[in-house]
Amino acid sequence: MEGISVQTVYEAMSRIAPPELAEGWDNSGLLVDCGRPVRRALTALDITPAVLAEAKRLDCGLIVAHHPVIFAPLKRMDRRDVPFLLAEGGVSAICMHTNFDAAEGGVNDILAGLFGLRGAAPFANGCGRVGEVDPIAVPALAALAQQRLGALCVPPLAGPAVQVKYTDNGRPVRRLAVISGAGGSLFEEALAAGADCLLTGEANHHAAIDAARLGLGLVAAGHYATEYPALAALAARLQQAVPGLAVFASRENRDPFTYL
Repeated sequence: MEGISVQTVYEAMSRIAPPELAEGWDNSGLLVDCGRPVRRALTALDITPAVLAEAKRLDCGLIVAHHPVIFAPLKRMDRRDVPFLLAEGGVSAICMHTNFDAAEGGVNDILAGLFGLRGAAPFANGCGRVGEVDPIAVPALAALAQQRLGALCVPPLAGPAVQVKYTDNGRPVRRLAVISGAGGSLFEEALAAGADCLLTGEANHHAAIDAARLGLGLVAAGHYATEYPALAALAARLQQAVPGLAVFASRENRDPFTYL
């Protein structure tokens, strides 16, 4: 069967996650083009050797990933570098990062849907979402994040395998801001959008101190856990957008951390 050009798939992904939505520091796009038509594609958060091996096992000539496989400029490569392994294996890579975070139906729309945001609107330069929720205390929201996000990961994560931490402002959350990944530094933007709490993937010590000082609740539910649910949704959308292309969500993508 004749395959589909990688450029055709990239054009479809550009409609799903318009490149103009990407942050200026980002490196989204068709980052490895092996010039071969494809019939199967794999979606993933990160392109790791395990994910590449999965793509080869499934006869996927393309990986569509969230995090860029090339971020900083490359000055040299060797056999340990994933871009080298991709090219050697004839597997192309499309990476849609902050543009897929911000896109309609993208990572943060999916995250907003998981927590029942009503009237969700963009904030933080369009990347995050903020909306109304049924009143919930910050500790209960953190427990809900641990349960809901952990259940959606592959393999399902439970208990201490999902490390959720929070800063409680002592008030019910009625307006919630969500932003996947490393969004803890965006607490001021969340406050400006009228949020009672910011739910994100990562937040550092100083962001927690400042959020508490300003009266904002903060829940950090894990970079991997807040983004992983988008993979299956992306696979379904891409398969619909490119007739004849079979698309699978990675089952070998893993949180790089092991938790005690």
